[in-house]
Amino acid sequence: MTDDPTGHPPPVEDLEVPEDGAEPIPAPEGETELIETDYEIGQDNIARSWTLEFDIHHTVFTVSALGVVAFTFLTLAFQNEAEPLFTSLRDWLTGNLDWFFILSGNVFVILCLFLIVSPLGKIRLGGPDATPDFGYVGWFAMLFAAGMGIGLMFFGVSEPMSHFDAAFAGTSVDETGARTDWAPLGGAEGDTTAAVRLGMAATIFHWGLHPWAIYAVVALSLALFSYNKGLPLTLRSAFYPILGDRVWGWPGHVIDILAVLATVFGLATSLGIGAQQGAAGLDFLFGVGTSNTTLIVLIIVITAIAIGSIIRGLEGGVKRLSEFNMILAALLLVFIIAFGPTLDILSGFFINLGAYGQNLLPLSMPFGREDANFAQGWTAFYWAWWISWSPFVGMFIARVSRGRTVREFLLAVLIVPTLLSVLWMTSLGGTAISQVLNDGFTGVQDAALELKLFEMLTQLPLTAITSFVGITLVLVFFITSSDSGSLVIDTIAAGGKTNAPVIQRIFWASFEGLVAIALLLGGGLVALQAMAVSTGLPFTLVLLVSCYALVRGLMNEPR
Repeated sequence: MTDDPTGHPPPVEDLEVPEDGAEPIPAPEGETELIETDYEIGQDNIARSWTLEFDIHHTVFTVSALGVVAFTFLTLAFQNEAEPLFTSLRDWLTGNLDWFFILSGNVFVILCLFLIVSPLGKIRLGGPDATPDFGYVGWFAMLFAAGMGIGLMFFGVSEPMSHFDAAFAGTSVDETGARTDWAPLGGAEGDTTAAVRLGMAATIFHWGLHPWAIYAVVALSLALFSYNKGLPLTLRSAFYPILGDRVWGWPGHVIDILAVLATVFGLATSLGIGAQQGAAGLDFLFGVGTSNTTLIVLIIVITAIAIGSIIRGLEGGVKRLSEFNMILAALLLVFIIAFGPTLDILSGFFINLGAYGQNLLPLSMPFGREDANFAQGWTAFYWAWWISWSPFVGMFIARVSRGRTVREFLLAVLIVPTLLSVLWMTSLGGTAISQVLNDGFTGVQDAALELKLFEMLTQLPLTAITSFVGITLVLVFFITSSDSGSLVIDTIAAGGKTNAPVIQRIFWASFEGLVAIALLLGGGLVALQAMAVSTGLPFTLVLLVSCYALVRGLMNEPR
């Protein structure tokens, strides 16, 4: 085992991947040579047989693992002090740095749109002769399930309803003249139609171009420098044009450690949200309760199933689960469209898409905002959450996207998921709002966040069946996030190796479950959100720098 299995590669624009059977790339005198491994780029990373030996990057693995262990222990040891501390941390970050997160999100969107229309979009990931490893169906299923599955289930009803209520109630100010409401932009007091459109536009804003642009920048950087430049599949590789050989020293170590920590806490946030909604759904149907004990048992069971998926590998486990979940999600979506307000949903798709386009620029403004609560409490938190997820989702998307052109990649990763998010939010959120406005059903309006989906389903036929399908979706999205996240974390902690021993994936999957449990016990959802925001801050700086490295790397590629 070595600290840096790649040694010091030549300048990035001259890198070539050795042909099969070629000698390993020699390292400078006194440095470790590139170790030949028993895998090829794009191969299933769980192919290696069982072994109790670890194959790790010592510095990244040790610092990351000890950091997670120390944090988990301190959170459990000081439960009473944890929640106020986490609350203060979250409020300070979102209250003082909301402009930074919003501005950064805009940079990522602009870069992706530029690459789509520029000549750089013709570059193929993996070289001119590379062919895709997965078909479109499997590819879309994996990137969508990994990217937003749990969040769409949790917020699909609750967020449109929250923004509609806030917009319809209008604005309010305190004695200093500062806004105290949570309405997006200027609200739409007393105007039902305008409140619906503004509420849906605000929801789609958080689930549309901006989060997928964050994922796309990370994924494209990793895919380019791994498949085209011959560097290991790890975050530090994307900074070779800037750092040079220093990327294999402590600057690179810090980048990878930040990526591991951001991924662990970002995943823990989503796993905690998924556990809360899963437990609420089970209690809704079977009366099992929603105590901490229920949440802990649920996290343990789901983590165990995720470990089973990891053992089966990318093809046999993660891909099949993702495809199963997409089929189930599609069936639920079609059912809601068919038995809900069908015409309103179909027309609402285009109306809401237009409202999103109309309000995109005002919602994207980082400065001069009067709707401070919305910008800080919703948008800044979301952008930090997506950024904390970006190493995990970005690397996972890169792993399954070899053979695509840059333009094809960005159109698929940016545009298609955005349109699907519009349809999902319109169908679920629009149905719930219609039940309130047209049917006078206030149950969905008054329910807790994690129960709004199930309350909405009570007004449709086959409630027990559709609610059970909803719970199953939450849990399987939970599993696909955990297993694919474990693959990604271990790849980073192994120095970019994609076929490290399976025991390491089990180690990281178990870690994720423990962190989720610790944060739930230490401070609940507040703790989970605070850690997502705090790890998202330093990684935002990393991503902004990587934008320059990405463009520079693409310009050195033949087109």
